Amino acid sequence: MARKPQENPTLDMTPMIDVVFELIIFFVVTLTEAQKKDESIELEDGQHGIILTPEELPPTHMMIDIGLRKDGRARISMGDRDITPDEIGRRVKEKFRKIGEFPVMIRADFECPHGAVAQVMNACTANGIWKISFVAVGEDKTSKPGKPARERLERIKRRGGF
Repeated sequence: MARKPQENPTLDMTPMIDVVFELIIFFVVTLTEAQKKDESIELEDGQHGIILTPEELPPTHMMIDIGLRKDGRARISMGDRDITPDEIGRRVKEKFRKIGEFPVMIRADFECPHGAVAQVMNACTANGIWKISFVAVGEDKTSKPGKPARERLERIKRRGGF
């Protein structure tokens, strides 16, 4: 039996609008998760280095944060999630398998122990990534009002950092 043509056919836009709103929500949540970083990390002075804005970073880069816990141990994280060097190795290997070589950016607090930075670098190089860069600030942030750099260096020395 043939259908009768309708005089004023209409298209229901409600499902399409729902899908568009869900896509917007997905991209907003994904974008904010990708841009999270550990705000407690104080970067070293890098005023003579290359200046990169977030827009200039390669879309395939991996950002790893190395901060300092209150007990003096290193905290390695991606976004706001703590990870181990072994987990970094697995993530690097998986991403390398999918897209090939990509840059790794390390944001390390200037007071964190070098051993933690070495662990992250070793996890990357063991899995085929050799493009490793360090993120620093473009101006001297090591001296804050009421907290000169000399006091900070003394605190590091007392802790056994040097």
